[in-house]
Amino acid sequence: MSEPVYEVAWPLGKLAYETVSLANPAADLSGKTVCELWDRLFRGDEMFQGVREALSRKYPGIKFVDSTNFGDTVGLKRQEVIAALPEKLRGLGCNAVISAVGA
Repeated sequence: MSEPVYEVAWPLGKLAYETVSLANPAADLSGKTVCELWDRLFRGDEMFQGVREALSRKYPGIKFVDSTNFGDTVGLKRQEVIAALPEKLRGLGCNAVISAVGA
């Protein structure tokens, strides 16, 4: 008696997005502007404070743009918030972004 043979479907679906190349990381954040994006959930405000303090010690003249300038990246208006991001980031002179969901 031979072993049964079963048809199997691949459990992972096809990718629903295109991969993109990442920008090169900033070599030095001294004097640069870092913009913060947050979904307003668990302890992100505390996390950003710690990150700001650590980066400020390492990079003189670094500036931060608080997440309140952008809106909630996962809230009810997330599509509008995300669509407006490129223009807002350029307008605020953003050189880097920290996108966080809290701790």
